[in-house]
Amino acid sequence: MSSITTYKTLSNRTIFRAVALVIVIVPLLATVLAIVLLWERSVHWSDLAVLATMYALTMLGITMGFHRMLTHRSFKPHPIIKFVLLVLGSMAAEGPALEWAATHIKHHARSDRKGDPHSPLEGLFHAHVGWLFKEALADPNIYCRYLFQDAIVVFVSFTFLLWVALSLMIPFLIGGWTGLLWGGLVRIFLVNHIVWSVNSLGHTFGKRSFETNDRSHNLFILALISFGDGWHNNHHAFPRSAFHGLHWWQFDLSGYLIWILERLGLVHDVYRVPAALLERRSLARTSIVAAQPEGEQ
Repeated sequence: MSSITTYKTLSNRTIFRAVALVIVIVPLLATVLAIVLLWERSVHWSDLAVLATMYALTMLGITMGFHRMLTHRSFKPHPIIKFVLLVLGSMAAEGPALEWAATHIKHHARSDRKGDPHSPLEGLFHAHVGWLFKEALADPNIYCRYLFQDAIVVFVSFTFLLWVALSLMIPFLIGGWTGLLWGGLVRIFLVNHIVWSVNSLGHTFGKRSFETNDRSHNLFILALISFGDGWHNNHHAFPRSAFHGLHWWQFDLSGYLIWILERLGLVHDVYRVPAALLERRSLARTSIVAAQPEGEQ
């Protein structure tokens, strides 16, 4: 498939909400069943291995592929790397690449203000999952029209359902019905809720290292399980940065893998925050905090 001039979104909101409900409810029910099986010790190590592998691959597809590569253009990949990352991101079942990018670009454009698709200013539940049923999706024709010229992005977006189906078929072929349960549905539940937690918890709890025009925070635990995207205040301070962990102690698996790919010559033009800019923004935050009354820090 070549480039396109316009992108047709699903205009029927009732159908969209029904699909979103299935994506939310079915993995939830499957996770409840998995917990019961775990309690009864009816789980094999092979099932957990499939879960861990599929979780890692699809989470990296979101953090490295959909988020840093596609939406923020933090690095330029070899076409094969781009294709693989976009497919893995699609397997997370969070929507086609073009629509995911449009929603995230709109979030940064209106972060924690009117028009933000998932701000906790409208409630933590809204920021986490309620927004899927309330607002119209961001229109790729408005927010990421430039991506229409990328044939790989267009192809993977239009074949989104194929990759979701493949993400369920692979664990089934490896482990049968229990493989499908753990590596398919439970994995979708975990990946999606951790990504959604960046939208909700990452704008509500944690620490702020930089002054930004929003309520973004850094959360250590969330950064661990989201492979670096939990350093959310860092990200909002420097959206183009390929590395969300800006200090040696800030674990950022996605950033480490981008660095490895760069060393291997598989990605290039990796954006790094200039040291002088990082220091200047850090000093500005320190000055503001020092000037605040003790109870407001």
